[in-house]
Amino acid sequence: MMGTLAAVLAKKKIRTFQDRYMATVTGDIEDVNGVLKIVRIKVHYNLKLPADKRADAEDAFNNYITLCPAAQSVVEAIKITHELEMADDA
Repeated sequence: MMGTLAAVLAKKKIRTFQDRYMATVTGDIEDVNGVLKIVRIKVHYNLKLPADKRADAEDAFNNYITLCPAAQSVVEAIKITHELEMADDA
């Protein structure tokens, strides 16, 4: 997921170097009929970018998941939530 979002951001000329872009991923595992199963994945993205690129970043974020092979492979079985936190470049 992180790589797909980075690719979509790159097309919008938004840099995703290590010091500018990171993600924290958590998940929930539950017993479903005696089988431990991943039921939820939450992705929190942090992105530093110029203020004039925020609209482009929001557009990329709102559309990347449909292009993500990993997300599309599990979206029917695992609930995926994601959020983007943006900070202005210093």
